[in-house]
Amino acid sequence: MSRLDEFRRKKSVHLWPITLLRVYTGVFFLYYGFGKVRNPDFANGLAGFVSGRLENSAGFIRPFLESVVLPNNGVFAFLVSWGELAMGLALIMGLATRWASIAGALLVGVFWAAKGQGFLDAQNHDAIWFMIFVVLATVHAGRAHSLDERLSKRFRFLS
Repeated sequence: MSRLDEFRRKKSVHLWPITLLRVYTGVFFLYYGFGKVRNPDFANGLAGFVSGRLENSAGFIRPFLESVVLPNNGVFAFLVSWGELAMGLALIMGLATRWASIAGALLVGVFWAAKGQGFLDAQNHDAIWFMIFVVLATVHAGRAHSLDERLSKRFRFLS
C-alpha cells in the first residue's frame, strides 16, 4: 500500500462522525420531504404557515412572502417538498454534498426568517439546522464515504 493510499484510508476513518451527521441530516430531510411530496394539501399548509407567521417574520423577507410566496403557494410547495427530498437523497449518497448543504442552509435560513425567531430562541430548530448545513458545506462532508469522493477527479465541481 502506498503512502498516499494509507493517508486516504486514515483520513476516511477519521471522518466517520461527519459522515454520520451528513447521513442523518439527509435521512431527516428525505423523510420530511417525502411526506410533503405525498401530501396533496401541502400547498394550503404552506400558505397557512406563511400567513400565520407574517406578523413575526423578519422585516426583510415579509414583502417577498406577501407578494411572491403566498400568491404562488403551489409553486413554492413544489419547490420546498421536492427540494427537501432531493437534498436528503444527495446528502445520504454524498453526491454534490457541498451544493446540497448550501441549498439546505438557504432553505432553512428562509424558514428561520419567515418564523422571525431569535438565534438563541429555544424553539428555533432552524438555527440548529442552519449551523449543521454550514458545517457540512465548509468541512466538505462529501470527502469521505461518498459518491463525491469517487467522482471528484472526473467532475471538478464535486471536489
